[in-house]
Amino acid sequence: MSDYGKLRNDWIETTLKPAEARDKPRARVADLAGHVDADPLYGPEHLDAIGFDPVRDLGFPGKPPFTRGVQPNMYRSRLWTMRQYAGFGTAHESNERYQYLLKQGQTGLSVAFDLPTQMGHDSDDPKSLGEVGRVGVAIDSIEDMRTLFQGLPLDKISTSMTINATAGILLCLYIAVAEENGVPRKVLRGTVQNDILKEYMARGTYIYPPRPSIRLITDIFAFSAAEVPKWNTISISGYHIREAGCDAVQEVAFTLADGMAYVKAAQDAGLDVDHFGAQLSFFFNVHNNLIEEVAKFRAARRMWSTLMHDRFGAKTDRARALRFHGQTAGMTLTAQQPLNNIVRVTIQTLAGALGGCQSLHTNSYDEALGLPTSEAVTIALRTQQIVGCESGVADFVDPFAGSYAVEALTDRIEKEAYKYIARIDELGGMVAAIEQGYPQREIQNTAYAYQLEVEDKRRTIVGQNAFIQDTAPVPILKVNPKIEQEQVGRLQSMRSKRDAAKYADTMQRLENGAKGKDNLLPLILETVKAHATVGEVSNVLRGVWGEHIETLVL
Repeated sequence: MSDYGKLRNDWIETTLKPAEARDKPRARVADLAGHVDADPLYGPEHLDAIGFDPVRDLGFPGKPPFTRGVQPNMYRSRLWTMRQYAGFGTAHESNERYQYLLKQGQTGLSVAFDLPTQMGHDSDDPKSLGEVGRVGVAIDSIEDMRTLFQGLPLDKISTSMTINATAGILLCLYIAVAEENGVPRKVLRGTVQNDILKEYMARGTYIYPPRPSIRLITDIFAFSAAEVPKWNTISISGYHIREAGCDAVQEVAFTLADGMAYVKAAQDAGLDVDHFGAQLSFFFNVHNNLIEEVAKFRAARRMWSTLMHDRFGAKTDRARALRFHGQTAGMTLTAQQPLNNIVRVTIQTLAGALGGCQSLHTNSYDEALGLPTSEAVTIALRTQQIVGCESGVADFVDPFAGSYAVEALTDRIEKEAYKYIARIDELGGMVAAIEQGYPQREIQNTAYAYQLEVEDKRRTIVGQNAFIQDTAPVPILKVNPKIEQEQVGRLQSMRSKRDAAKYADTMQRLENGAKGKDNLLPLILETVKAHATVGEVSNVLRGVWGEHIETLVL
């Protein structure tokens, strides 16, 4: 035994145990990668136990396995993109919010769409009643898209769009509007979320069954690789899986398994992994446990680099690098004592920065109550700016590398996540696993256990089940209900003015393409230029593919 080992054992017997006999350690819940057995003191023996090799397990920033980050200099050259998620009411109102945020120092746009747009229903569809513009901006046609981005420099900023089932339609609308403004598609930068598998697991804004949905995703991959080369064609999202209640290990495992399903589908369609793989990106939740979150991001990068190389034959560093956007955890925000949420978001922002995110959205303190006000969203943006410019964490590349606790936990998360991936492989891959309800059950069980911990006060939520006090109400942003009628009026006016023959021709060609094997993106682009609506294009595909019926999971 080394001198350190002897000294550590002596410390445990003569110092730690007597201290714990006097003061019993606090009860802990299963936060650390699903375990409660965090060692009271991490040291070199923990790295010896995992066979830690800094060359193999860390490497160097900007090189496989990317544990230390995907850029050689990380934030020492440029801070992460500060991209506040925003959108509500009409396209005009949302445009005003984007203009405001850019003036406040935001460096990228992130668009929230309302539920009808996400579900492929127009604003005048009976199913849209009461939902138009409520949780995001209402976009029905190219006219709305023009208004949404009016006066914004699309050649200079990147735009992220949280859209999935209708991602191809919204991407085509964006391209069409950019080109109208003289911005060629080859210079456009941004991301469509485009991750339909997590919708079946956790979020619910799907339209079509899984297999035709994946066909549409691979069409976006192929089209973008050739036509929009700077665009991230998918943001493979663990965020919503975590919001539904999974833990850190499940977030990594299910997100990477989704990514593997998309890569396999693209390869089966004949696409080059080193080509389309360079346009993949990820979207992770940034939760409260700072050390666990840093380890989670490092483990995910290392795993994806290995999976892309070993399973799919990726040769280029770009195709193996896991680049990710982070968003602070909405489910951790409390309606009680909402100003406490500023502290939570600050911790989560630090975790995103220390974990090596490429872009970040910080939630506003009032989001447990409603859409964020201008004051709240400004504080959220300032949180990023203060962490980036004043905390000093941006001066170091992967500052936690070599930490006994972080390296041990990174290894633990990686090993536990691989166990889930092995189980998913046994079930036939992620699509088959979802069809059998496996990830849905795992998420539900973890979410239920978490809720019991909160209700039994084994897990402390400050202001909610502990340290409770009355606080003054905070202002809440409310969407004017009149905007729905106004949006419907604009939509119906647009329909009455469009070229009916051109519209009908493009829609028929889209239907024929959906029945065959043509890439659908060029066809969708022609329909939206002919003033087809999001709902109308979606309905053509519904007519060919049908709609997904959720599998009941017990």
